[in-house]
Amino acid sequence: MQTVGKLMKVFVTRRIPPEGMKILSTAGACELSLWDSDEPLPRAELLKGVQGAHGLLCMLSDKVDAEVLDAAGPNLKVISTLSVGFDHLALDEIKKRGIRVGYTPDVLTDATAELTVALLLATARRLPEAVEEVKNGGWTSWKPLMMCGYGLSGSTVGVIGLGRIGMAIARRLMPFGVKRLLYSGRSAKADAAEVNGEFVPLDTLVSESDFIVVSCSLTPETQGLCDKAFFSKMKNTAVFVNSSRGAVVNQEDLYEALNSGQIAAAGLDVTTPEPLPTNNPLLTLKNCVVLPHIGSATYSTRGIMSALSVQNLLGGLKGSDMPSELTF
Repeated sequence: MQTVGKLMKVFVTRRIPPEGMKILSTAGACELSLWDSDEPLPRAELLKGVQGAHGLLCMLSDKVDAEVLDAAGPNLKVISTLSVGFDHLALDEIKKRGIRVGYTPDVLTDATAELTVALLLATARRLPEAVEEVKNGGWTSWKPLMMCGYGLSGSTVGVIGLGRIGMAIARRLMPFGVKRLLYSGRSAKADAAEVNGEFVPLDTLVSESDFIVVSCSLTPETQGLCDKAFFSKMKNTAVFVNSSRGAVVNQEDLYEALNSGQIAAAGLDVTTPEPLPTNNPLLTLKNCVVLPHIGSATYSTRGIMSALSVQNLLGGLKGSDMPSELTF
């Protein structure tokens, strides 16, 4: 880093798991400022905290735009985000200023894929609803059609976005006896052969799938992709699962599709906004399971993400290699 006496200022926008803090606190040559809370910092505190910073370690909930970059000033060399997503970063502005960006893509793939499969099963087999029946006395006796849902065996699964996480989800679903695995995206993927994936147009995927899993990035093309027209093409026995980004889905249209019986059920680990207000209409529906964005929430994964984000930050400060640098 810089010579002694010229400490580099680092601003961290949230308490992070100890694996990362340990590396940061023993790195030396850093003057560390931390928003010491598990809750997101207010915008005003972000603008204040970044002033004069050489490095910024941020979360998905911190919008880093031109205003933040201006507040930071010309010292800012690196932004490290504790996430795989980077739609909260104004990349055009960041690139213009020659600031490097680190993120944590590969380390959360398995945890997110596991959670997505868990959410799919919980939604399709109506687990939250069934637990509630046990608690509220609705379980009076065994009945032939009580709590019937939909199984994966012999089904067609559609994955929108067969990237790292999409592939990891597909690998985990195949042993359940899935008959066909359809996927759509910008291009066919060479490794799709491993899961017998069929590259199809989106319309084909939507109309033929029994389960639809969204695992694409949020881009201008995917924003609001799952809307009224999308849901109207789905089977009325189909289950929809989103663990990518909330803004890929038009939630009003999803509510209508679920409420009217246009589709069978939906499981969401991501919403717009986050957190979802407790009076949101989706939360009144029995056939909608909503989780609080816990895709990567295993102790081990969050620890690894924390360490990687700090290693990215330190690499950017030193002007050396970053383990996971975003190229844009």
